[in-house]
Amino acid sequence: MATKKEMKQARRAKRKSHIVKGDRVRVIRGNFRDMEGTVRRVSPAEGKVVVEGVNMRKRHERPTQDQPEGGIISFEAPLDISNVMLIDPATDEATRVRIKIDADGTKERISVKSGNPIPRPR
Repeated sequence: MATKKEMKQARRAKRKSHIVKGDRVRVIRGNFRDMEGTVRRVSPAEGKVVVEGVNMRKRHERPTQDQPEGGIISFEAPLDISNVMLIDPATDEATRVRIKIDADGTKERISVKSGNPIPRPR
């Protein structure tokens, strides 16, 4: 029988995301609500996303041979992927996304609010 932790990991592994690295997103829940930034990293297996300039944390590092000074290091902590929403570049508003599959099989992201295609970042 699977443990509670294993069941939770199995559910998260099934998550799909329309958000990719380089997208502009807006945070819709939590302490950083209404902040915008560019996605730096996406972890679909964990259901997490790292957004530039959002959810900044500080870590106290002790001096080591690599970093003899040590000190306080700021870094961006991951957010849950359900707490961010893709921004439509045409209207600059947060929007849900639909996937349109063309006749040749290519997938295209479509903004629900405006109906405009959202290009994938390069």
